[in-house]
Amino acid sequence: MGMGGISIWQLLIILAIVIMLFGTKRLRTLGSDLGSAVKGFRKTMQDDGTADTGAEKDSPAEPAASAEKDK
Repeated sequence: MGMGGISIWQLLIILAIVIMLFGTKRLRTLGSDLGSAVKGFRKTMQDDGTADTGAEKDSPAEPAASAEKDK
């Protein structure tokens, strides 16, 4: 028994129908577009996380650097 009462055979039939409707080329491009979107989202989330910690690290150093410029 598969997920929620759906057997593996029913999933295979659904997969075959989807492939017949959309074609393998269209599904491949859809998959690559979805993958690149997820990759971009993860990169943005990591950049936001490092930007926040990077800003905190740079903040204490900035007043010291501006104090040295004043001398």
